[in-house]
Amino acid sequence: MRAAKILIACCFAVTVVDAQPPQKKPSAPDIYLVTIDTLRADHVHCYGYERVQTPALDALAKDGIRFAQAFTPSPITNTSHTTILTGLLPSSHGVTDFAVPLAAVHPTWAELLKKKGYHTAAFIGAVILDSKSLAPGLDRGFDFYDNFPEHPLTKSRFGRVERRGMDVVQHAEKWMNAHPAGPHFVWVHLYDPHDPYEPPPPYSQTYKDHLYDGEIAYADAALENFVAYLKKQGRYENSTIIVVGDHGEGLGEHHEDTHGIFLYDSTTHVPLIMKLPGRSNAARVVDAQMRTTDILPTVLDLLHASARVKLDGESLKPYFGGAESASRTAFGETDYPLRFGWAPLRSVRTDGFKFIEAPKPELYDLQKDPGELKNEYGPTNEMVQKGRKLLTDLRAKKPAAAAGSAATASPGSANQLQALGYVGQTETSSTNPPSGLPDPKDKIEEQNLLHTAMIASEDERPAEARSALEKVLQLDSKSPTALKQIGELELKAGEYAKAAAHLKTAREIRPDDATAAFEAGQALEKTDDLGGARDALEASLKLQPSQLPARLLLGQVYLRLNEPKAADDQFEAALLLEPKSVEAQIGAAKTQIAQGNFADAAQELEGLSKSHPDNADVFDALAEAYAGAGRREDAQQAESRAKQLQKNKRR
Repeated sequence: MRAAKILIACCFAVTVVDAQPPQKKPSAPDIYLVTIDTLRADHVHCYGYERVQTPALDALAKDGIRFAQAFTPSPITNTSHTTILTGLLPSSHGVTDFAVPLAAVHPTWAELLKKKGYHTAAFIGAVILDSKSLAPGLDRGFDFYDNFPEHPLTKSRFGRVERRGMDVVQHAEKWMNAHPAGPHFVWVHLYDPHDPYEPPPPYSQTYKDHLYDGEIAYADAALENFVAYLKKQGRYENSTIIVVGDHGEGLGEHHEDTHGIFLYDSTTHVPLIMKLPGRSNAARVVDAQMRTTDILPTVLDLLHASARVKLDGESLKPYFGGAESASRTAFGETDYPLRFGWAPLRSVRTDGFKFIEAPKPELYDLQKDPGELKNEYGPTNEMVQKGRKLLTDLRAKKPAAAAGSAATASPGSANQLQALGYVGQTETSSTNPPSGLPDPKDKIEEQNLLHTAMIASEDERPAEARSALEKVLQLDSKSPTALKQIGELELKAGEYAKAAAHLKTAREIRPDDATAAFEAGQALEKTDDLGGARDALEASLKLQPSQLPARLLLGQVYLRLNEPKAADDQFEAALLLEPKSVEAQIGAAKTQIAQGNFADAAQELEGLSKSHPDNADVFDALAEAYAGAGRREDAQQAESRAKQLQKNKRR
């Protein structure tokens, strides 16, 4: 009887177990990467800075892990972001300059997570990360990449080359609302702390005496908005949120106002905070030295995934529970000085020392001298020798092909760079820089003045820009960057002879500058030096054949030189670049007129007049074609229409 009861009880237990619903497998965590541009670690409240309020960053640090000593290898936006998104050093991924395409052999964060079933999207705050122009390849693996419009409707920097942080976050939230199915990998890029420092109210008033901090506080508010959205949608708890600065800001330290030139901690020490699913390891602080190359390997480790390629970083997971405490060697690289004709820099930060490889080498004992103020370099110093060996070994591991492709920035992209405060044209090849270049330390005053001039020019303050450039030329009369910039100012002001003279000198110093040659062609054409304009434009196109504006202008110059066949070649080339170019079609018709083919020209222009009835240039050319064909009445009507359209345009 007792055995029977036991048997019945066992059967009942099995029945109950079988009746229970199967346990739901935990869903893969959402992953959110938030990069805050130009953010120094020592200007964040939870890193000990009292002059700014960053409640969102502080709260994430409380819910997650704060890495006190995280370093980026690059002080330039597109290069540092490529490092974050690939887990590779700049010398490995090859994106050491603007507009250099990321080679397909280097998988991106989005590509790797897409293979794990993630829906992927990226929301950028500046055109410097636009995958169609200055950051080709960074969009690989993203279902949606929020590039800037090719033809912005505004002349304001906001909407044209930059977006406010709140706008970026709203774009991300709108996409997530439309794509609720997960898991998600979403990258949000907040550009606000980048100069010029123009925080919106009330931050512009609260931080009126330190506007850089006001930009940080505003970016933090945008982050707070995004985190609140995640919580409201129930996505916060089961998510990994990583917030990191891409690089810092000089703020006058070491005489560097902004960033890009030097490799001191002011521009390489960045905040790094990771909030894990379930808030595990909450409020942990890791004091060991880390690198931004370690972020991607960490995410892959958390997801039990593999990159299937060698990365330059390592997972940070051993530090989460305190099993590991050793610091990691951090390398630094900047080729941005090459744009000015100055020497590139390399650095290594290890064992409490930093060695900077430069024409005038530097060594700092970071324990005694955290501000890197006392150079203790000596060729026989043990740490110098160790630093040189580490850099030599690093170079030896990099294949020659890792140098990457050549930059392909168009003149339009160059203008976008200048609007953001960067020199827009490469001055010296970064793949094989000549020896004997000046040390950037000896040129930093020039860099600050050049930067001031670019921002002043963008803000329509030409007098201030010209004053800064004249000071540069007093320091170095052969500065190609200053000569080109002052030439651009004179060109914009209508002082074409002065512009041509400055640009001519700039080209003599840097004959490989396609933009300077194009601008020289513009100035020379305006002064009726058609032969000079032709030569400058031909030189520009030889360096960069895909310039539509240069093709169009060269076609016009050839027409004025009475060389219609040469002009036709240029307009045909322009139409290959942009088949719908109305200016190129008008130009091609004018070459027919110049050769006496009036009927053919009229036929082409009649079609254009129907598709573009408000274009005065179409009717002006049509009047010329009709007149040549002897159709006087039609010519008069076309001429009258052209005059009316021109009159309307002037109103």
